Amino acid sequence: MGKSRVGEPAAEQRDEAAGQPDEAAEQQGERQADPRGGRRGGTAGVTRRRALWLAGGGAVAAGAVVATGWDELRHWWWQLPGNDLPRRAGEVDHPGAQWVAASGANYRRADRPADYAIDRVVIHVVQGSYATALRVFRNADREAAAHYVVRKDGHIAQTVRELDVAFHAGNRGYNERSIGIEHEGFVDRPESFTDAMYESSARLTARICHRYGFPADREHIVGHVEVPGTDHTDPGPHWDWDRYLRLVRAAGRAPGSAQKRRP
Repeated sequence: MGKSRVGEPAAEQRDEAAGQPDEAAEQQGERQADPRGGRRGGTAGVTRRRALWLAGGGAVAAGAVVATGWDELRHWWWQLPGNDLPRRAGEVDHPGAQWVAASGANYRRADRPADYAIDRVVIHVVQGSYATALRVFRNADREAAAHYVVRKDGHIAQTVRELDVAFHAGNRGYNERSIGIEHEGFVDRPESFTDAMYESSARLTARICHRYGFPADREHIVGHVEVPGTDHTDPGPHWDWDRYLRLVRAAGRAPGSAQKRRP
């Protein structure tokens, strides 16, 4: 018994119904054409009509790939089963960092840089303590987290893997392309930014620049205030950019500073 498919024009259904006897005839002709006088495989093979349909479907799929672009397709390719990189619980990307996991609501699982190229570090200041930052990042209601938090004594916590997109910049494009580093302290208190903090953060940033192959300059290392569309002012007027970049570049030249990205 035939059944009309919702949303298909009636004329197209009639054309398909009219074509059904032709397909049956093709199948019968193929069975008769076997020189051994028997059926091929017991059932009809791929008919000319089906072959044309399959070829057309392949062409449409290929056209979709071209139209969408490989850059877009790779953004979701890793999500297919078996394509994501291996992960180990508690593993960190920066040597010596302490793993303190952010809430899963505060970042988006990804497979960077396979799906989103990384070419930025965004510098933040907490406007509070190290403990405050960790508490906020573990709170699912806040929908915010950076990849790292640097304490005044230089200790570093990693809260989101560099593979993943942390919600730290207030701009989706920047979130996808960057690593966010929070620093304990306040934008209006220059004493917040200790020598130990600058040096530890600089070593972290130098390794990130090396891992993803972008230069340690002010185009690629930016403050939260410089992210398009943001309403934040950090790291503020007391953050010493000249000093910080000197430290980053020096750390990048230091023996043993190079480190490849690890899953």
